[in-house]
Amino acid sequence: MSDLRKSGEDYLEAILFIEEEKGIVKSVDIATYLGVSKPSVNKALTILQEMGYVSKPNYSQVTITQEGRKKAKAVAQKHSALTRLLTDVLGVSEEVAEKDACKIEHDISEETTQKLIAFLQKRD
Repeated sequence: MSDLRKSGEDYLEAILFIEEEKGIVKSVDIATYLGVSKPSVNKALTILQEMGYVSKPNYSQVTITQEGRKKAKAVAQKHSALTRLLTDVLGVSEEVAEKDACKIEHDISEETTQKLIAFLQKRD
């Protein structure tokens, strides 16, 4: 995901999560979820829209594109695997694991991600 900055990945992951929870995504929901201002959300969404990851058919509603969904799911998969590694294997608390996974997910390689997922699947 070298074409996205860390914050862009966070936005896509948040949009995907909100969509799964509520069905529709509004800018205010993204701001609340990420703990950022509405102007920050609008700026990020403009960039994501220019990159082809989201569309904004009206002022407040956000739709994730197929390419955006693909990237968001990849970030979410890394996040989930890292959280599981930290909690289930290393015994880190859920709260700390969530924060650390969010930091790590942006920097690990695809190879490491796939090895981590395979390792966790063997444990099941």
